[in-house]
Amino acid sequence: MKYVSEFRDPQLARQLARAIAREARPDRIYRFMEFCGGHTHALARYGVLDLLPPQVRMVHGPGCPVCVLPIGRIDMAIGLALRSGLTLASYGDTLRVPASQGLSLMRARAQGADVRVVYSVDDALQLARAMPEREVVFMAIGFETTTPPTAVAVLTAQREGMHNFSVLCNHVLTPAAMQAILAQPEPVALDGLVGPAHVSTIIGSQPYEVFAEQYGLPVVVAGFEPLDVMQAILMLIRQVNEGRAQVENEFTRAVNSQGNARAQALISEVFTLRDGFEWRGLGRIAHSALRLHDAYAVFDAERRFHLETVSVADHPRCECGPILRGHKRPEDCVLFGHLCTPDQPMGACMVSSEGACAAHYLHGRHRTMEVQT
Repeated sequence: MKYVSEFRDPQLARQLARAIAREARPDRIYRFMEFCGGHTHALARYGVLDLLPPQVRMVHGPGCPVCVLPIGRIDMAIGLALRSGLTLASYGDTLRVPASQGLSLMRARAQGADVRVVYSVDDALQLARAMPEREVVFMAIGFETTTPPTAVAVLTAQREGMHNFSVLCNHVLTPAAMQAILAQPEPVALDGLVGPAHVSTIIGSQPYEVFAEQYGLPVVVAGFEPLDVMQAILMLIRQVNEGRAQVENEFTRAVNSQGNARAQALISEVFTLRDGFEWRGLGRIAHSALRLHDAYAVFDAERRFHLETVSVADHPRCECGPILRGHKRPEDCVLFGHLCTPDQPMGACMVSSEGACAAHYLHGRHRTMEVQT
């Protein structure tokens, strides 16, 4: 198949649904975690969850970059944005994440902070070029997918002698988070993993082999379209039924085993591993995030402005943390759909469209829940 529409074909979806129902044994439960928020979105948006038999259950993982960013890092960005003579460039979703003292980047902007919404790191570079008298800090977030463009921006800033540009780096690593999920003190019961799509175009499918070998869990890398996800679920069911634990690649049109060597080289050139990094819901994970190499320290906002991270607890009634760990579902939160909505989010999982709570709310999962109760 060549076109996106073919991966949304209703007839093929019905055929896959029948195959899943036929091969899922009625005497067992299949629990598969979709790590990536894009898969969570696809499951909810296209009604895939309604096509699965009751013994096949999807468990949400921590694959939303906005969701896993802890409050302390948002506070750090707000503190920067409130400085005189400084412009903070950020993606739109990050502006609405609740932070300490009732603030968010959006509310800080209402108080006079110069916070600009950008759609790429190139937009932040252009701001720095247009305002040489101001410090421009790009709030870089995301998994391996968005890291290479940030690396290119740093190299561009160095080449152009752009001394007013720096990066507040929040780039995190997918395999480390998957390891943390599987090794948590109270591990969630899982039978397989749906491997992320865009991340895998960068790192390849090979890094997931440790999860098949160490934990005996099948892994299937899947694309983001509904038929991609359904095919991946069918492949996982077959592995479980056959007693196999292997890494398989459904997303062959974009992913190979080794990944993108050029993108990996860019990441290695500009970034190095942090000793540890705090994730929302998962706590501090060793070697799970990146910072700029010492050679590029002048472009590291944390070092340039002498910033320190402070750990801040989430809202006491918000279940975003347990949802990110796979222990709870959005509808298990007492705030979901009532006090916490996309218009008034109480937690990060309701802010980003890739967040589990936002995906369930926006695509009517909360209405299904209300009808069932």
